[in-house]
Amino acid sequence: MKTALPNVGAAPDLKIEKTPARIERGKYLANNVTLCMNCHSERDWTKFAGPVIDGTLGKGGEKFDQKVGMPGVYYSKNITPAGISRYTDGELYRVITTGVTKEGKPLFPLMPYSHYGQMDPEDIYSIIAYIRSLPSIESKIEESSSDFPMSIILNTIPKPATPGKLPSPDNAKEYGAYMVNATGCIECHTKDNHGQIIPELAFSGGREFMMPDGSILRSSNITPDKLTGIGNWSLDAFVNRFKSYADSGYKSPVIPQGAYNSLMPWTSYCNMTREDLTAIYNYLQSLQPKQNTVVKFTPAAMAKK
Repeated sequence: MKTALPNVGAAPDLKIEKTPARIERGKYLANNVTLCMNCHSERDWTKFAGPVIDGTLGKGGEKFDQKVGMPGVYYSKNITPAGISRYTDGELYRVITTGVTKEGKPLFPLMPYSHYGQMDPEDIYSIIAYIRSLPSIESKIEESSSDFPMSIILNTIPKPATPGKLPSPDNAKEYGAYMVNATGCIECHTKDNHGQIIPELAFSGGREFMMPDGSILRSSNITPDKLTGIGNWSLDAFVNRFKSYADSGYKSPVIPQGAYNSLMPWTSYCNMTREDLTAIYNYLQSLQPKQNTVVKFTPAAMAKK
């Protein structure tokens, strides 16, 4: 038995049946909710919100390094069959829900495995069935590496999964909480301290994201504060903000270098069902309002002053 860190227990003995229903559920989750495909594909950052480039679904290779504020250099892995064929279903479940690889190595929590570890195992099984069904793409991905002291700290971060149960949509509060966890809204929409979110500021926005050109993006306040958050947003306004990007005629516009872009993956979230977007809205509206005025964008020239 493995006793050195990270120690999250052995991978479960699983054999997941790849039924059409399970694959379809996994496709929906991985592309529109948990957004596995956003990080594990190539994205076109010359366009608004960095849409996924056709033909790269799951091939990995997206780079996150010190230029964007990371404590190391991290590459998303190939999650098509070409990249995951050496994994058993149980090993895939463990890496998705705890961040520990087949070889027992920890992943940097840019991969939100702590959120996936709280999801219903059936949903994770569906994601696994879906990525097993993807067209296989050969791609050579460089190894990720952490700077000191993250190279040491990283081993202490993974924890055993604490799986939940998918609530009935009829239970609005619990279903909304489940969806907000699955989407990981709290991670981007909460200020952090050295990469760890500050719980008392949850969902109030202002987390800074450094762009490669030196400009800084900050996330929006999505608490129901009426002055600085979404307290004055109606349900229709919230849902339609997402659905406007689902229009068949919508094309992400080209963004001039150095101008404001969005890290919010609108072109993926827009394909969530209205039911799920409604659940997220209702949950966010139930939160304690937090007043926090956010300056959403600071150009590179001003950020360096």
